[in-house]
Amino acid sequence: MKTSELSELLAQENIKEEELPALLVNALTKKKLRVATAESCTGGLVSGAITSVSGASGVFDCGVCSYANHIKHKIVGVREETLNTYGAVSDRTASEMARGIRLLAGADIGISTTGIAGPLGGSVYKPVGLVYIGVSTANGLRAEKMLLGENNADRERIRELAVTAALYFALKETEKL
Repeated sequence: MKTSELSELLAQENIKEEELPALLVNALTKKKLRVATAESCTGGLVSGAITSVSGASGVFDCGVCSYANHIKHKIVGVREETLNTYGAVSDRTASEMARGIRLLAGADIGISTTGIAGPLGGSVYKPVGLVYIGVSTANGLRAEKMLLGENNADRERIRELAVTAALYFALKETEKL
């Protein structure tokens, strides 16, 4: 999904980026659900967005900033084989991060972010702006591929967009549970 597609989704649902944290916390509260986060490229920004909302303590127990691969493995539960074969920035790593944090926290929803915010680190196969958002519930596991480097987005904007995407996918998952 590209930045423009994410913007279209939000516009279709009449959601503003800045409203997502409160919408998520309110939805989780109404359904008595809990969310946990495992973040790499966003460095805790998803957790920060959630906990910026009053009442977040009722729906959020755990956020792990797992920037290093050994933390992804030892704490969040990403298999070494996954990291060695597919890399830290991959759909499989994002999925395993989301599942691992959900299980670690005993949450209903696990959300993860892993990607290349730039400006360094990109390649032909994994360009700056490539981000995977992992989503895990007892009903399933998936990763959403995001291409957030459109319009020469800088590191800060790529990270903001990754947070927006993570919050949006968590909100959508909450609606399904």
